[in-house]
Amino acid sequence: MADDSDDGTDSGKAAVAEQVWRSMFGFLMHTRPRRDAVLAHLGLTPTEAKALDSLDGETGRTMKELAAEWTCDASTATWTVDRLERLGMAERRPHPQDRRARLVFLTEPGVTTREEMVRGMNATPPELLGLDTEELHTLRTLLAKLPH
Repeated sequence: MADDSDDGTDSGKAAVAEQVWRSMFGFLMHTRPRRDAVLAHLGLTPTEAKALDSLDGETGRTMKELAAEWTCDASTATWTVDRLERLGMAERRPHPQDRRARLVFLTEPGVTTREEMVRGMNATPPELLGLDTEELHTLRTLLAKLPH
């Protein structure tokens, strides 16, 4: 039987969308301790994890680019990169075309830590295994329609 709030109107659709979002957000919050444990194991703060996710060992990023992506000011981006450098996970190198700028790269340990972080963060929550295969296929199809 259809939910009474799904009456085919925009307000009914909005109500169902709100319920879906609350369920998705609730699940993300329920599983957060696992993600927090991954970061704790790696000795990372959420800010450092976000930084690691933005960097790689091949393509350098300027501080200006990083600050824009992280929606922070230059001093916060500098502080974050300084911390990654102290941890041995990142390094600044001269920009090949702009001698005023420096590029930030992950070091080998930074690449390894990033890979471990990604594996840990992407580990399947056991609660998903409570769904049957058809439900998982449906959920995958629906979530693939959303931007990532």
